[in-house]
Amino acid sequence: MNDISPQEHAVELLQQLGLKEYEARAFVALTRRKRGTAKEISETSDVPRTRVYDAIRVLESKGLVETQHTNPQVFRAVPIDEAVASLEAEYRERTESLRKSLGSLEVVDTDASEDVTHEVWALSGGQGITSRTRRLIDEAEQECVLIIGHENVFTDRLASRLRAAHERGVDVVVGTITEDLRDTVRDALPDVESFVSGLEWLRQSALPGDETEISRLLLVDGETILVSSFTASMDGRTHEKGVFGRGFDNGLVTIIRRLMATGPTDIGRDS
Repeated sequence: MNDISPQEHAVELLQQLGLKEYEARAFVALTRRKRGTAKEISETSDVPRTRVYDAIRVLESKGLVETQHTNPQVFRAVPIDEAVASLEAEYRERTESLRKSLGSLEVVDTDASEDVTHEVWALSGGQGITSRTRRLIDEAEQECVLIIGHENVFTDRLASRLRAAHERGVDVVVGTITEDLRDTVRDALPDVESFVSGLEWLRQSALPGDETEISRLLLVDGETILVSSFTASMDGRTHEKGVFGRGFDNGLVTIIRRLMATGPTDIGRDS
């Protein structure tokens, strides 16, 4: 959470899920107490008292808050699991509606040809890079080689995608930068080949002042690659950036493919 309080982090996440700031702050304030009046919510959340009622009406319409019509009115948040389920349902409904709307848009690009031989794109942000990683693994038909340079990359959801690829016949290989992370991968994916990578530049750069950390390196079917790295900003937060390339003759793909296919001895793969 990068030094922000759990309360502020919750407010940020609720805003990302569609709530406005005062609505998010009012809801978080109510989850901290069994019940509260508008005055008490205002004191806990720093939402102006005159705006609390508007925020509560929206929260009530979303099934996140209940009201007791006393004098003064008293409000309480629904149980956390119930609130999360309501937000998940609304989020799924919105994303499905977005999928349909985007899918029905008229195509205006008249250039139907696409040269994927030299296709290279930059990606930014951990969420987008993680999503692309999962999609590429889902699309794999023959081989999927993933080298993990940062322990946060290997999640339960990623393990599930790799397991599913292995079960449908894809040759899945996972490399890590440490033995501890390799053991974690083996515990989650006992039937998948895993190894500790001997590529020292994954761990750290030999260049002075270069603190960039390779987070993942993915090669799919020998013709699609995704490489990403973490960099630290001035405020201490980390930001992930990546490069995505496709096409067997793509220069970047060729370099990564040859590097990752140099053999067990050279990259440190063991059984």
